[in-house]
Amino acid sequence: MGRDRELLSSQDNGKRTKKTLVLASVMLATFMGAIEATIVSTAMPEIVGDLGGFSKYSWVFSAYLLMNAVTVLIYGKLADLFGRKPILIFGISIFLIGSILCGLATSMEMLIVFRLIQGFGAGAVTPIATTIIGDIYTKEERAKIQGYLSSVWGISAVSGPAIGGLLVEFVSWRYVFWLNIPLGFLAIAGIWFYLHEKVEKKKHKIDYSGAVLLTVAISTIMVLLVEGGVNIAWDSSLGISLGFVSVVAFILFVLNEKRVEEPMMPFSIWKERSILIANLTSLTTGVILIGISSFLPAFVQAVMEQSPIVAGFTLTAMSIGWPIASTLSGRLLLSIGFRATSLLGGGALILGSLLFANLSPEAGPLWAALGSFVIGIGMGLTSTAFIVSIQSTVSWEQRGAATASNMFMRNFGNTLGAALLGGVLNSSIKADLTGQSEFAQSDVSLESINHLLGETERNQLSESMKGLLQETLTGALHTVYLVVLGFAILSMILVVFLPKKEVEKEETISS
Repeated sequence: MGRDRELLSSQDNGKRTKKTLVLASVMLATFMGAIEATIVSTAMPEIVGDLGGFSKYSWVFSAYLLMNAVTVLIYGKLADLFGRKPILIFGISIFLIGSILCGLATSMEMLIVFRLIQGFGAGAVTPIATTIIGDIYTKEERAKIQGYLSSVWGISAVSGPAIGGLLVEFVSWRYVFWLNIPLGFLAIAGIWFYLHEKVEKKKHKIDYSGAVLLTVAISTIMVLLVEGGVNIAWDSSLGISLGFVSVVAFILFVLNEKRVEEPMMPFSIWKERSILIANLTSLTTGVILIGISSFLPAFVQAVMEQSPIVAGFTLTAMSIGWPIASTLSGRLLLSIGFRATSLLGGGALILGSLLFANLSPEAGPLWAALGSFVIGIGMGLTSTAFIVSIQSTVSWEQRGAATASNMFMRNFGNTLGAALLGGVLNSSIKADLTGQSEFAQSDVSLESINHLLGETERNQLSESMKGLLQETLTGALHTVYLVVLGFAILSMILVVFLPKKEVEKEETISS
């Protein structure tokens, strides 16, 4: 029966794990991490209007996602070594500290630093929460429960933009970060009192070298993608050096993981084609997700001239589609299999991306909301299918690392997407401003886009200047969404190569 029996029948001072209460706590922790994405996206135009620094817009997301992507593998491995409970509580605690500091930021630079701290804690939340569900439920139960867990992302996206819009409009953007505090304390309490594990105590070797190499690889490529073509020329010595360092660090990371006794990323599990394809596809869907959630509010507010609440609700549509599809995915997995379910999700991602590629100011918020809804359907179908398949393919000893590897790839996709698409946006705006004859004699730069994000500043612009800036932002965002469409097509191509039959290593039992 393996280590799963140890977990489920474990006695910690005579106490047993209480599934229902643990599930509630895990869902609360997931909600806390999930709402962060949508609520901050909604507040970002107001944050930039208050703190300035539009050119650093994407860094607020990239800093958070960088630490999330780097630490998710570390936390996943530590959870396999020392148990899920202490690692998850530690991660939530760091996340809360970062949240408090973010709300106290007085400059964009401070906010970016505090987002690094927040992301450092967030890396533990989603992968370990998902792993706990894989531990305490059977495959049949898991498909349904993981659907519930995935739907939390949808529910958070329903409430996130709405809450974010209300807080921004009637209180302060700072409360979008402080909202996490009561949620985090409740989640910690539930995990502390109701999750009881029995983990074999032995001396472990932590893969510090792998963590350092991965951090260097991701950090350098992210800096290059965000600043390339804006503050760093692609063909400059600095640009070339950053690219070289990233490639070398990643190669050394792979070699290191094959050499160490307890690797942070056990590449042996990638030999299973279902895990390989699921992880690669999660990377591409991560790019799609961040491309929609990061830049859509700016378009709706700056170009369509809608309020933060309306901008938030265009993202809310994604969260309506996501839980519907996640719940449906749990049923489809048992009836038509994970490959067919994933193909349906891939088709929805392409359709949603096509809608965004054809988004225009005249189309209005409803068109944007429809695109978000369809993207949510695609994300709900694919994410649930991938997690259930991966957790059924590995044993308890590898489940934390395997789950974390999938989360890492999606987070890495988010990180690359925020950097790449932020770079595309900034480069497109800069090129358009430079080429516009109307701007030749005026003091207009990339930071001029700041004036579009606040209603007061926008109304102070002349009609001609406002129109030209909006046209510039529209063209740049159109380019961004064409790139998103390309990643949606790539996702579908990858899903086609999923095996028709799953390889299962089922050890979980019901308690």
